[in-house]
Amino acid sequence: MQELYEFAIRLAEEAGKILVEGHDSVGRGEVSYKGWRNLVTEIDLAVERHVADAISKRFPDHGILAEEGAAKEGTSGVRWIIDPLDGTTNYVHHHPFHCVSIGVEDEEGPVVGVIYAPKLNEFYTCRRGQGATMNGNAIHVSEETELKRSLLASGFAYGKGEPEDRNMKNWEALSATSRGLRRCGSAALDLAYVANGRYDGFWELGLNPWDVAAGALLVIEAGGHVTDCRGGEAYHDGQSITATNGKIHRALLDEFVTV
Repeated sequence: MQELYEFAIRLAEEAGKILVEGHDSVGRGEVSYKGWRNLVTEIDLAVERHVADAISKRFPDHGILAEEGAAKEGTSGVRWIIDPLDGTTNYVHHHPFHCVSIGVEDEEGPVVGVIYAPKLNEFYTCRRGQGATMNGNAIHVSEETELKRSLLASGFAYGKGEPEDRNMKNWEALSATSRGLRRCGSAALDLAYVANGRYDGFWELGLNPWDVAAGALLVIEAGGHVTDCRGGEAYHDGQSITATNGKIHRALLDEFVTV
């Protein structure tokens, strides 16, 4: 585990450097679309190529799953799950809330998670059973016990119609029963903020494995709880995920109108 952890940190540092170098020069017109508003830039592709190539060179028998298409079946039982740039729309608009997310899983489940937000100078790391850190300091979920005093985060799928419309109903309901809602545009960082106690809970529909692989483990290692939006264990694909400090989890689930 230690070798995977250290290598994931190194890859995230290198990816962050690429993101920083491209951040101030990227233009809003220098993007492609993989949906009606789902952007992809040359930076997304460059980071993914760099990370995937480095993994294949260091661990040729490991599998890879990445947002922009890098994929490889492995033979070792270890798979890397990569989001080279979570928050691409923010990045294109020179908004600092974006990151690289790298998760590693073995035959027993998630084992390593690393999230690096270079423009925020925030580096989140975790290992299974070893706790979670930001910039080398231990982090923990919040102690809030009441949903009405909770700050929550969510987001919306890029496709028109479902599941975006379904989550709008949840957003409306939670607007009336929580202290406040935030939609900042990076699910990986939303999960990191739950782990760090800044948010008391997060939920979303219609995500993908690379959006949640690192962040879900980070929440768990920080003492939180992660399920799908029905309270089950089917959250690893990102299609339905709820992450909280654990103390408000049931109350949040009970507020969902549609999941």
